[in-house]
Amino acid sequence: MIKSALPAIISTQADTDSICWRLNIVAELEYFNGHFPEQPVLPGVTQLDWAIKLGCQHFGYDCSVAVLEVLKFQQLMLPDTQVDLTINHNATKAKLIFAYSDGEKRFASGRIALNKAEQTTLQTADEVNG
Repeated sequence: MIKSALPAIISTQADTDSICWRLNIVAELEYFNGHFPEQPVLPGVTQLDWAIKLGCQHFGYDCSVAVLEVLKFQQLMLPDTQVDLTINHNATKAKLIFAYSDGEKRFASGRIALNKAEQTTLQTADEVNG
């Protein structure tokens, strides 16, 4: 995972299995530097990193990603915009389903499958030897 700092959070709305943060994407974020000189764009890897960090923190996971699924970047996220990051939690599958949007405008979305904590069972010698 990259070491990106989180953007300013303007507001938060949450219920049992979902949360939505309103984020302020200011032009001064270092992630715009050099990406790209003629029109700064927030890198997709930064958007993904924020979704992983915020989602894992809120739903109590380590930031250990197993697989990224149906990752889509629909529109460019430009400086000085505000967006909603919505994350839905599927606890049985250890997945976070995220979407960046602003009203009807969708910026990015995808599913983050997380590594479940491994559970080990100790077997006695009698159980192993049958």
